[in-house]
Amino acid sequence: MIRKALYILPLMAALIAAFALGYVRHQAKPVESRHILYYQDPMHPSYRSNKPGIAPDCGMDLVPVYSSEVGKSFSSRVGVTSEAAEIDQSAQQLYGIKVVKVEKSSGQGTIRIFARVEADETRTFRVNLGTDGFVKETHDDAVGNHVMKDQHLAVVYSPEFLSVAGGYLAANERTPSAQNPSRDNAASPTSQGVASVQARADRLRNLGMSDAQINEISKSRILPEDIYVVSPTDGFILSRNISSGMRFERQADLYTIADLSHVWIIAEVSGRDARALVPGAMAHASLPDTDESFRATVSHVLPEVDFATRTLRMRLEADNPGFKLRPNMFVTVELPVSLPAGLSVPADAVLDSGLSKRVFVQTDAGHFESRTVETGWRLNDRVQIVQGLHEGETVVASGTFLVDSESRLELAAKSRVPLDDVSRASASMEHHGN
Repeated sequence: MIRKALYILPLMAALIAAFALGYVRHQAKPVESRHILYYQDPMHPSYRSNKPGIAPDCGMDLVPVYSSEVGKSFSSRVGVTSEAAEIDQSAQQLYGIKVVKVEKSSGQGTIRIFARVEADETRTFRVNLGTDGFVKETHDDAVGNHVMKDQHLAVVYSPEFLSVAGGYLAANERTPSAQNPSRDNAASPTSQGVASVQARADRLRNLGMSDAQINEISKSRILPEDIYVVSPTDGFILSRNISSGMRFERQADLYTIADLSHVWIIAEVSGRDARALVPGAMAHASLPDTDESFRATVSHVLPEVDFATRTLRMRLEADNPGFKLRPNMFVTVELPVSLPAGLSVPADAVLDSGLSKRVFVQTDAGHFESRTVETGWRLNDRVQIVQGLHEGETVVASGTFLVDSESRLELAAKSRVPLDDVSRASASMEHHGN
């Protein structure tokens, strides 16, 4: 009996020890995380959502995708180190990843920008009078009307005109040769009379009388009771601040008239683009509705910078046959530019973090490595690479951010970074993927 007890006691001790060891190991085993990254369509995994719901195509419930499952499902296709990612062909097609060759570009291209038409300020006139007065009547002076030079727009009355016009007539009577002064009589006693006539004519012009009416007074020798407000040029009435029966004050603008046979086109360009544009460069402006094109010339890049957009204002000038370019109309401007030749890649190939710029270079079939580059000019959808790449190398041109995001996500999973950081990376990938 004692011998049997001696056999049983060690057996029971061994059982107890094995049970205790298994319990400790069970307690030490980490609990698998079940953190949900996103929800996806079971029939079309490319459709993702950040909350549960119904798939729009098949009506099935969206299924959750856990952080632990992402690493398992992608590990067979993607291998990641700190600076490289390995993605097979099927994964590239699934995620829309495309590659292109690094090419040498001549730097010849076209900048396309939107611009606005404005009246040429050197051909815009503000019509006013240098005295107070009263408007008797107006004629065909609606805003938008096309008027001719010296066309009568309004008839006004002002006593000051009458007194100066009377002095002009009297000076003409005393100096008959004032009508046609010449070098021969410039030093004669009548030269003072000629100067007096011209001085009074200048006073009439200063008050607002047209040369046509001054000449009419000289010929008719009649003191006018009515003063004509006339158009100073062939053009269009842009604004009108006059009506019959109105009293006006001196220097108050009655009309704004612009010659629109030649117009300005104002465009906003970045400082980088402005460096490639020089005065005299030729461009084409086209109307968005009719596609009619007009030749334009770069006149100036104005020194002011827009406070909100931080862009420069560029002025182009264009002839306007048929007056089809109208103030405040938007047009598309195409400017050919010539930049230094160099290597270039699609703009989507470059990841700009603000501190550095990177591209993913394909070193072998399905193997990509991250490489820091320096960039130069940007023209349309191409970016110059100053340093970091060689001609003929292959880079990721579409899906670059997805490659970077998936690489970071897998790297975080392998490095056992906190799941919250992984979730944030996935959310960023989801936002740019959609």
